[in-house]
Amino acid sequence: MRYTDIAIIGGGLSGSTAAAMLGRAGISAVLIDPHERYPADFRVEKLSGHVQVERFLKTGIGESVLRRATFAGENWIARFGRLLDKAPSRQFNILYDSLVNAVRDEIPTAVERICAKAITVETSPERQRVTLSNDETVSARLVVLANGLNVGLRHQLGIARNIISACHSISIGFDVAPAGRNSFDFPALTYFSERPSDRIPYITLFPVGSRMRANLFVYRGFDDPWLRELRRAPAETLNAALPRLKRITGTFDISSELKIRPVDLYVNDASGLPGVALVGDAFATSCPAAGTGCDKVFTDVERLCNVYIPQWLASDGMDADKIAAFYADPVKRACDEWAAAKAFAFRSVSLGTSPYWTAQRWARFIAWSVQGLARPLGGVLNIEPNFLGHSSSSSSSSSSSSSSISSSSLSSSA
Repeated sequence: MRYTDIAIIGGGLSGSTAAAMLGRAGISAVLIDPHERYPADFRVEKLSGHVQVERFLKTGIGESVLRRATFAGENWIARFGRLLDKAPSRQFNILYDSLVNAVRDEIPTAVERICAKAITVETSPERQRVTLSNDETVSARLVVLANGLNVGLRHQLGIARNIISACHSISIGFDVAPAGRNSFDFPALTYFSERPSDRIPYITLFPVGSRMRANLFVYRGFDDPWLRELRRAPAETLNAALPRLKRITGTFDISSELKIRPVDLYVNDASGLPGVALVGDAFATSCPAAGTGCDKVFTDVERLCNVYIPQWLASDGMDADKIAAFYADPVKRACDEWAAAKAFAFRSVSLGTSPYWTAQRWARFIAWSVQGLARPLGGVLNIEPNFLGHSSSSSSSSSSSSSSISSSSLSSSA
């Protein structure tokens, strides 16, 4: 039996960030995950926008981790084969496994790391008991459940999953390479769909080291024949859907296999359960097309580790009322509600054909065009494109882009 204050189950972005924060605060914790090093996984591939980066910095480990990313200080915005703006950005590009492993490197040695799978969790208002696949048992005051989309433990604990929107969106990741030349003209690019009927909100291209990475987002069922065609003939299918994209990118080749991930939007209800706090996707998913997932992760973990765990450990017990205070935290709730609203609003503005949504779509593109025209003259409006959702192409102010963290990361980026 191992004894600790906090047992963190799951070593992805949520769990590893929590372990690093608690270890730096001198709080007794163990991190339980079956992988010594986090394996390749298609999830987050960039952190971007002033707000998202600032949320990461609040964890205390952001600056060190972001130095390992590839910084892009400008993002081109385009549609219909026309460049709308060359917008300053605060964009840090890094593959998910590299991001998680960089976070893990920030975990102090005082935090025990157990390479095993949690099999069962037994809860009580006092201490929790976690049985592992290596026959060890961990006794903890609090279990932080950060095991992402895995459902086994949640089923065992009787946590109900409420599906808000099945297969809300699909994310597709792949590498692209310029054909017949050494590099692309743009540092990073967000290109919007030319027709709502294509069910593609946008494709974004961004550098990761020496590679140019593409993330394509679609609103389709996972059994849609279009996805089969994309797997069979990716370049041809993409060119047919976005025929004027090459006016901006030039001819390019798809130089890697496609990674495809559908996302259900759901919220897990753990109310009334003592001794267990859910964070990240273990609590609720977000839409990758709206780009709010990291905001939710960093908000969950920062509030839990900076505010609630120190308070809870200062008194006896770990009853359900204590845990309920975390779920009711106004900062967390505001972030959760904002992410959910953005997921549906972004889908509507991407697909809607009513006069209202058509007007919303055109208003934003006109605003970007005006800003792009004004930028060389110094009359930048710094319009915040809330419609975009994923902040990688947001018109961050120049001061945000030139902050100390951006400058240091730019100089040491991969």
